[in-house]
Amino acid sequence: MLIVIIWIIFYLVSTSRCPDAILCRDSHAGPIWLRGGLILFAIFSLVMDVFKIGYYSSFYSCLSAIKIMYPIVQAIFVVVQTYFLWISAKDCVHVHLNVTRCGLMLTLTTNLAVWMSAVTDESVHKAHSKLKKNTTEELFRWLLKVGMRSSSTEACNCNSQICQIFKNGYFWLYPFNIEYSLFASAMVYVMWKNVGRFIDHHSHHVQRLKFKLFRRTFFVGIVLGLIILVSGLGVLIVYEVQVNSSTEPSKKSQALTMYYIFNIVCLGLMSLVCIGGSVIYRFDKRDMDRHKNPTRTLDVALLMGAALGQYAISYYSIVAIVASTPRDAISALNLTYALLMIAQHTFQNIFIIEGLHRQPPKEDHKHSSPRKELYGLTFVNVSAVSLRVPDSGSASAPSPAPSTEGTHPSDLVRSLMAPKKINWRRKFLREISMFLLLCNIILWIMPAFGARPHFDNDTELNFYGDSMWPAIVDICLPFGIFYRMHAVASLLEVCIMS
Repeated sequence: MLIVIIWIIFYLVSTSRCPDAILCRDSHAGPIWLRGGLILFAIFSLVMDVFKIGYYSSFYSCLSAIKIMYPIVQAIFVVVQTYFLWISAKDCVHVHLNVTRCGLMLTLTTNLAVWMSAVTDESVHKAHSKLKKNTTEELFRWLLKVGMRSSSTEACNCNSQICQIFKNGYFWLYPFNIEYSLFASAMVYVMWKNVGRFIDHHSHHVQRLKFKLFRRTFFVGIVLGLIILVSGLGVLIVYEVQVNSSTEPSKKSQALTMYYIFNIVCLGLMSLVCIGGSVIYRFDKRDMDRHKNPTRTLDVALLMGAALGQYAISYYSIVAIVASTPRDAISALNLTYALLMIAQHTFQNIFIIEGLHRQPPKEDHKHSSPRKELYGLTFVNVSAVSLRVPDSGSASAPSPAPSTEGTHPSDLVRSLMAPKKINWRRKFLREISMFLLLCNIILWIMPAFGARPHFDNDTELNFYGDSMWPAIVDICLPFGIFYRMHAVASLLEVCIMS
């Protein structure tokens, strides 16, 4: 991390002093909503580092200095990198090409290493808390063992209340740090692809779109999405309370049944909506955007690659459920949930990829001919145009404008003041995108903040064992969680493009 910080400072200084360092900027790279999300996750990552510092300070007598310094260096790294990506995400650098490529690749690998470290700590914590009860202190001793200066762990118990707050707090903030590392990795990769790139602005013209959320919309997608989001939060709270605090098997079965029913309904609606959106795209007259776009290429690759994680979990669950006995109601719900998860990922990927490859709507060429003639004027004051045409013999009668070619002035004014007709396909596509966006948010929140039906349902554990099934989930589930957040970012872009 220190090397990356030094390189970022070198990059910022060298590009600011050389006027020819950045000859062009990629308008597709680093949109404002992506950089805003990066800042949001960076803030939570800094809070997590503060909690880590507070927690590790409770064990300063039995921890190495490197272990204590790590969250401090990581906090500095997050601040410097966030500033760097905010101002430089669109750069196409043309100086020090080899050094720039090496520095960006080093930054990318550092972010991936931080991501892998966070995923490992978070997955181990969740797996141990689900599989082994009353072993919290054993888990933390295992996590701290690498940094111990002595073999004794008796003095390293987290007994104070403030220590417990720090310990629980930074594990709850791990999902934000994980997403920050992945967001930063994606933006750095696009910068690496743009090193030395020249953009032809004639073939790479980008229409500026004004995304107006509260105009020209039916609010159906937003309302239904908010209902799913609020319901999902309620299901998550009830699920966590009943599974973690209750010792009765009936309570656990009820929580699993409620969780599976909610996800089946949500995934079923999302699958139907994605199919409808893909059908609408078949009738959309917008042309396909075939220009070179590293950002879009990366988005598609990440969507397809991250979906493989959830595909793997669903596949192994289906095999375990079909081969296991007895087949009760929870097993049937689990099987339906796994099948719908595969279908929903497939249909959503098709819908998003189709939307990302469509060109933005162009409305200028759709005006009627009288309206085109009025738009050709530099300024038009509609209130000053008289709807009453004077007699031809009157001295004050104005001569007819040659550009209107005999068109009545009142018709021209009515044509200019007529409301624009909005394509119904775009309305439906925007509603579909907003609904899917909110649904993906709740499907990210539930596994990211503790819902693990893979461990609470004993079918897969009994079939694969206590070692193989946790390994499958710990490897594949982080990709599934990242898929949801990346789908949110892609759906927001699809909504804006519609």
